[in-house]
Amino acid sequence: MALLAATVVVPDTSSSGGNRLEPSKKQGYKRISIRNDNKIGRDEIVLCNTEISQQKQQQQDKHKPPPPLVSALKTSAQQNAATFHFPGHNRGRLAPSSLTNVIGLKPFMHDLPELPELDNLFSPLGPILDAQQQAAKLFGALETWFLVGGTTCGIQAAIMATCSPGDYLILPRNSHLSAISALVLSGAIPKYIIPEYDVEWDIAGGVIPSQVEKAIQELETEGRKPAAVFVTSPTYHGICSNLSKIAQLCHSRGIPVIVDEAHGAHLGFHPQMPKSALQQGADLAVQSTHKVLCSLTQSSMLHMSGNLVDREKVSRCLQILQSTSPSYLLLASLDAARHQLSENPEAIFDKVLQMTSEAKNAIRGLPRICVLDSLSFSKFPATDPLRLTIGFGQLGLSGYEADEVLYEDHEIICELVGTRSITFALNIGTCREHVERLVSGLRHIVSSAVPTQGVVGKADHGVSAPFADFTTSLIPRDAFFKSKRKVSIENCLGEVCGELICPYPPGIPVMIPGETITQSALDYLVDVRSKGAVISGASDPQLSSIVVCNK
Repeated sequence: MALLAATVVVPDTSSSGGNRLEPSKKQGYKRISIRNDNKIGRDEIVLCNTEISQQKQQQQDKHKPPPPLVSALKTSAQQNAATFHFPGHNRGRLAPSSLTNVIGLKPFMHDLPELPELDNLFSPLGPILDAQQQAAKLFGALETWFLVGGTTCGIQAAIMATCSPGDYLILPRNSHLSAISALVLSGAIPKYIIPEYDVEWDIAGGVIPSQVEKAIQELETEGRKPAAVFVTSPTYHGICSNLSKIAQLCHSRGIPVIVDEAHGAHLGFHPQMPKSALQQGADLAVQSTHKVLCSLTQSSMLHMSGNLVDREKVSRCLQILQSTSPSYLLLASLDAARHQLSENPEAIFDKVLQMTSEAKNAIRGLPRICVLDSLSFSKFPATDPLRLTIGFGQLGLSGYEADEVLYEDHEIICELVGTRSITFALNIGTCREHVERLVSGLRHIVSSAVPTQGVVGKADHGVSAPFADFTTSLIPRDAFFKSKRKVSIENCLGEVCGELICPYPPGIPVMIPGETITQSALDYLVDVRSKGAVISGASDPQLSSIVVCNK
């Protein structure tokens, strides 16, 4: 593929943005090179008018009651107190200058420990309790817990609260590694469902109700009942499972439904969006509030509904899994994100939904690239309208190659790179200038690509998911604690895998401890690594050797 030298259209901040997603041709726009050593610093150019957005939001916030935990943190930080407590920087008095030069002193001034006026995360009675109750009301939960260990600790707690050692958990084989680690922690036995898979996109979908019902019936014929059913919805690519039907068939048997809704904290707040997991009957839903909503990275929420799950057990599991020194910056950011969304949930998404729709229409008009839509996964009721996945196979490009072009020539940073596609996450902080740049960058790729006769990597891995061919020899917990050894990749076929290996992102394991190593799994890992994927979890990231369980 031959690429032209690239420039990027950047708006002059004195000009108003247009209503179309085509790059603007107004006099106020100038072209600047951003390749290699010629990159422009952020202080030299304003890409989004952040200050104006902040001013508008502050005006709106004046009419709302202040978020309780944010208010408590502000009041505590403003005290003129003689402080003899942790952390060591002492409210920013000796904060490292290398970091304060970047982010200022205020984060350190508000980096406070569990002071009485700030409440206790594990037995809340004050502002944390108030903040969690307001979040539960907004998201439609019976109870909500704030998480400082990300959605990972929420998923672990949900599975540990519903599954005891030896219990069966039904879950898709492409579940996030946090679900697999929960199997190790809980001692539960996995009953895997193979999700729908599209070989042309090399993307796995969700699970359909009939698959869940079949898994339940198979266990029932053995005289067993699953302790819970675990579903990922939406997936990283925005594919939503029919949670309503799954919840109905599970609840008719008294089985709780846990939903990994890491990518769906925004769902259910706008008529153009799919319903949330709780709205569809989920018993436990874990959301990454920081992904599409606006809390700080690593902060999440765990929501509970119904009466099938013991709330006290959930609380005990979270106390085991979460830090005893939680960051109040993370906790306050969850309160602030809830506060931001609560005034007019529909209105806050109008702009980004409109931009996303315009972007998709513009991109569909470009030749030889594809936009993932519900037609590719027709068995599923909905897709997240704010997730944009673009395929480059007809251009003869892998997702990794296209991503390199977009980054090096246009400074466009995506969310997820795949073998045949790139996924872009749009959110309420996305600005029009960046969407215009994305459309312009894609147009440049299309116009610069050398025509090819075929598509890249077509059917490299057959017609099934790379994780569809597996045999479980040990449950994950037993495999995790079993003695192990390293063997070369040439000699590991047929051995029992002793480590969790997955390309990251998205963090979906191809090999799980306790599974017999197959040729298809090895071929897939070697292939995606050659295309640029980072292999996570392997003791040898180069994959020259693999840790296996001793016999």
